[in-house]
Amino acid sequence: MSKVPAITSHIPTDEELFQPDGIPRHEFLKDHFKREGKLSIAQAAKIITLATELFSKEPNLISVPAPITVCGDIHGQFFDLLKLFEVGGDPVTTSYLFLGDYVDRGSFSFECLIYLYSLKLNFNDHFWLLRGNHECKHLTSYFTFKNEMLHKYNLDIYEKCCESFNNLPLAALMNGQYLCVHGGISPELNSLQDINNLNRFREIPSHGLMCDLLWADPIEEYDEVMDKDLTEEDIVNSRTMVPHHGKMAPPRDMFVPNSVRGCSYSFTYRAACHFLQETGLLSIIRAHEAQDAGYRMYKNTKTLGFPSLLTLFSAPNYLDTYNNKAAILKYENNVMNIRQFNMTPHPYWLPDFMDVFTWSLPFVGEKVTEMLVAILNICTEDELEIETPVIEELVGTDKKLPQISKSKGAPQTAASTPPKHTSILDNEYRRKALRNKILAVAKVSRMYSVLREENDKVQFLKDHNSGVLPRGALSNGVEGLDEALSTFERARKHDLINEKLPPSLDELKNENKKYYEKVWEKVHQHDATKDDK
Repeated sequence: MSKVPAITSHIPTDEELFQPDGIPRHEFLKDHFKREGKLSIAQAAKIITLATELFSKEPNLISVPAPITVCGDIHGQFFDLLKLFEVGGDPVTTSYLFLGDYVDRGSFSFECLIYLYSLKLNFNDHFWLLRGNHECKHLTSYFTFKNEMLHKYNLDIYEKCCESFNNLPLAALMNGQYLCVHGGISPELNSLQDINNLNRFREIPSHGLMCDLLWADPIEEYDEVMDKDLTEEDIVNSRTMVPHHGKMAPPRDMFVPNSVRGCSYSFTYRAACHFLQETGLLSIIRAHEAQDAGYRMYKNTKTLGFPSLLTLFSAPNYLDTYNNKAAILKYENNVMNIRQFNMTPHPYWLPDFMDVFTWSLPFVGEKVTEMLVAILNICTEDELEIETPVIEELVGTDKKLPQISKSKGAPQTAASTPPKHTSILDNEYRRKALRNKILAVAKVSRMYSVLREENDKVQFLKDHNSGVLPRGALSNGVEGLDEALSTFERARKHDLINEKLPPSLDELKNENKKYYEKVWEKVHQHDATKDDK
């Protein structure tokens, strides 16, 4: 505990945060954020606005010289970002190119973004940031970034962040030899000029070249394609007459619809080689996919014998679940050096930035209902099931039974008191009412239990969906959530649902409705099983 730095509640003054020229002091920001410090609304807005203005002046395709260090996804893992700079070199003297996805999924997205923006403002001549698919309003409102901003700051700061996202460049040409981009290539990408012809100052579209640059992936069988020379005749013959978004469909052996993402394409080895041949480039460097080792080098080109594609991922132990390494690429003197690093311990936030009281409500609700059941359950369930017999001799007779008077002890007749059978029926009615009440409270208790247990499982698996259930997350029932994710592949497989383009608001409402229907179905199944026994 003594090694954990104290959290600061101090809001820095403008003199502490900004240099005389108005540029933020990046070293102060780093130390302040390490102690989980916050900025004022005005200070945050100023840094974001300055960075947005700087990004807006850059072209869609920026040119970056060597030597340089290239980095993949960060995803709100601020303390791992600091480790990245320890491994890659001090940004004061080291050139950096980041390939996007600075926010979402992790709990420190704002800190990552503002710190990177401050470095950009300080070192514009050797520090570059590209746009990732998560740098948009659609994904950040679905995943964690918007909730984080509403918790730490306000909606206006969130909107300013989204505006800055729309100004980020889309791709980089590194050392005149490598195309660096977040996602991948597109059937609409025929030359590098096509990138500069785009209007990037907008939300990411669901299809087209801009979408593909940020969303495309290599196919799973990328390295397994047969070595067959690809001719222009092959390309022409593989095209179809089926329109795709009003255009001709791409060659079948080069691009296929990306079913994992729900948008864009998956490109093949042939597509990558064809693009490199047409543009005269050496390789494609991208991010966008978690890798167990932090990177993956794909099949070499036949002409130059160099990897046609390289994927980088710089968020170690992604979502605190994947147990993966992170990697960065240092390129200098025509030599590529991959450096890996592991996760750094970080402060813990409750899921969805909840406070302890809100987080504990399901547990408290479950325990309270258990207490109610215990209080009401004054007899055993077997006793509740027994039908109380109506005494035949006391029904429909005029027998006068002697009773002891409470005052004098003198015998009284049944005519002066309510019939005994009425009393028995009243007791039976009360017993049934009590039984129904106990069963109702027990059912509520089981519902709380199911909700809490399933919520714990979902949070353990790090779905992090801002209070909404991902599409199909319960398609395999509770048993599917029970599977412990101890390896990278199993974690990645479970998280694939969150790699898709998020659903619309109506789809989210339907999924939430289905979720609660499944909870009630489980409660009813529990009751049915109990009745059978």
